[in-house]
Amino acid sequence: MEARVTATQFARFSDLIRSATHAQHTEAEESAFMADLLGGRLGVEAYVRYTEQLWFVYRALEQTADRLAADPVTGPFIRPELLRVAELERDLEHLRGADWRTAASPLPATAAYCDRVAEVAAAWPAGYVAHHYTRYLGDLSGGQVIRGIAERTWGFQRKGDGVRFYVFEGIGNPAAFKREYRELLDALPVDEPERHRVVDECRYAFTLNSAVFADLALTFAG
Repeated sequence: MEARVTATQFARFSDLIRSATHAQHTEAEESAFMADLLGGRLGVEAYVRYTEQLWFVYRALEQTADRLAADPVTGPFIRPELLRVAELERDLEHLRGADWRTAASPLPATAAYCDRVAEVAAAWPAGYVAHHYTRYLGDLSGGQVIRGIAERTWGFQRKGDGVRFYVFEGIGNPAAFKREYRELLDALPVDEPERHRVVDECRYAFTLNSAVFADLALTFAG
């Protein structure tokens, strides 16, 4: 059984989240699909299909951003320089053509992921923050590895069409931005029981990500 990490072990909430989600984060990063994709054992179609799934997830995250920007819990996290849907759409037009939407479809795990994001966005602001954190900070960090490999493997122009999702042009200093983001987490205006709920939702977000990778692995098996 996984040991319960308590808030009293950490001076900062962001450190608690990072420690408590380490196992789920590692599981997602080391999934068979991601290992094969980054190891060059899958073709560009796998990368394109993954990008499509990201579009569905980020559309779920961002379609309520305007409303959530006014919420005292979620508002500080809604930053225009993070928004990814427009970049994903530009990438998909490059990868699939102007009519890419006609063929795009969410995998079952992606649909479940989007449903959960929509659920917390509608009724639980702190839960939305959990999903916001796991996605945006993940792609601002480890996503850069994917971008570099995609550029080398499939010949995309550096930081150009096909990989623009991973290019945060409005963030000049990613390290400083991530420090500021974690400070926002540390100052999240919720009590300790609610913080434990947020940690659990972060774990769940990583589990949902792993499920998407599992569906993608099945799609490209054999």
